[in-house]
Amino acid sequence: MPGGRMDALQLERALEERILGEGERWGRLMEKNTKKFIHLFYCEEAEELARKVAEQSDAIQLRSIAWRNFDDGFPNLFINDAHDIRGQHVAFLASFSSPAVIFEQVSAIFALPKLFIASFTLVLPFFPTGSFERMEEEGDVATAFTMARILSMIPKSRGGPTSLVIYDIHALQERFYFGDDILPCFETGIPLLLQRLRQLPDADNITIAFPDDGAWKRFHKQLLHFPMVVCAKVREGDKRIVRIKEGNPEGQHVVIVDDLVQSGGTLIECQKVLASHGAAKVSAYVTHGVFPKQSWQRFLKSNTNDPSNNFTFFWITDSCPLTVKAIADKPPFEVLSLASSIADALQI
Repeated sequence: MPGGRMDALQLERALEERILGEGERWGRLMEKNTKKFIHLFYCEEAEELARKVAEQSDAIQLRSIAWRNFDDGFPNLFINDAHDIRGQHVAFLASFSSPAVIFEQVSAIFALPKLFIASFTLVLPFFPTGSFERMEEEGDVATAFTMARILSMIPKSRGGPTSLVIYDIHALQERFYFGDDILPCFETGIPLLLQRLRQLPDADNITIAFPDDGAWKRFHKQLLHFPMVVCAKVREGDKRIVRIKEGNPEGQHVVIVDDLVQSGGTLIECQKVLASHGAAKVSAYVTHGVFPKQSWQRFLKSNTNDPSNNFTFFWITDSCPLTVKAIADKPPFEVLSLASSIADALQI
C-alpha cells in the first residue's frame, strides 16, 4: 500500500508538471501569435540600428529600398519586392540627419502606405527640428511646426493614419503640432539610463542633475527616487554663467540628464560648477547626441587640456547614427541602444 500511494503521488506530480508545461508552451504560442509581423524598411544611415531592432524579435523582418540617384542628383528610388508587403504591417526607420537626406526619405515614406499595406509606422527617433519651435520676432520661421505639418500629410494606409514614434522630443508642446492624420507616440530613452545606472558600482550614490528648468520639467518624474540638483544660467554683467539653483552634489556621482547635446558648452559649464561644489564624479546622459561639426571631440579623454575630460561617462543613444559611428570605442562615450525599445514600440 505505501508503495502504491507513492506511485499515485508521483503520477499526480507528473501530470501537474505536464499540465504546467503545456500551459507555458501554449502561453508562448499565444504570445507569438498575438504579435504583429512587421516588415521594417530603413534609410541607409540607420541600417545598423535596423538590424539590431530585427534581432530583438522574430516578428520583425528587414526589407530594403534601392537608394539610387539620377545624374542630376535627385532620388531614383525603388522599393524592392513591393508586392510582398500587400496586406502586411510595415514600418520605416528614418534618420533626418540633414536637410539633404530628408527629401529622399520623405519620398519613400509617402510611397509605402499606398502599397495596400495593413498599417504603417514611421520611427523617427530624433525629431531634428525640435529646438527650432519658437518665434521670437516677426520673420522667424518655426521649422519644427513645418516638419510636423509635412509628416502629418503622410497618406493613410488601409489601416488608417500613420503611427509616428519619436524619442524625447525637445519641446513638450510640439506634440500638438501634428495634425489628426498622424498618431504620434512619444517614447523616452530614460529606461536605458536607469538600467545602466543600476550596473554601476556606486549605484547607491547617484544624484541626477538638470542643466536647466526645461530638462527638469521633461525628466524629473521618471527619476524621482534619486536626489536632484537643478542648475540655471544667470546673467553676470555681459556673461551668462551656470549656477546651482537647488540641490547639493557634494560627495555624489552626479549624472547630468538632458534630451540632446549640440556643442556641449552647457554640459561643460555644468560639470565645472558641480565639481567646484564637491561632486565626486560627473557623468552625462543625453538621448540625442547631435554634436554638429564634430563637437564630441571636446569630451574625449585624450584631450588632456580640456576641462570636460572630467566626465566619467557620457551616455547617448543610437538615435543619431552618424554620431554613433564617429564616437565608437572613444571614452568617455557609451552608446545605449534603442533597439529593444523600438521593437516594443512597433507592437503598440
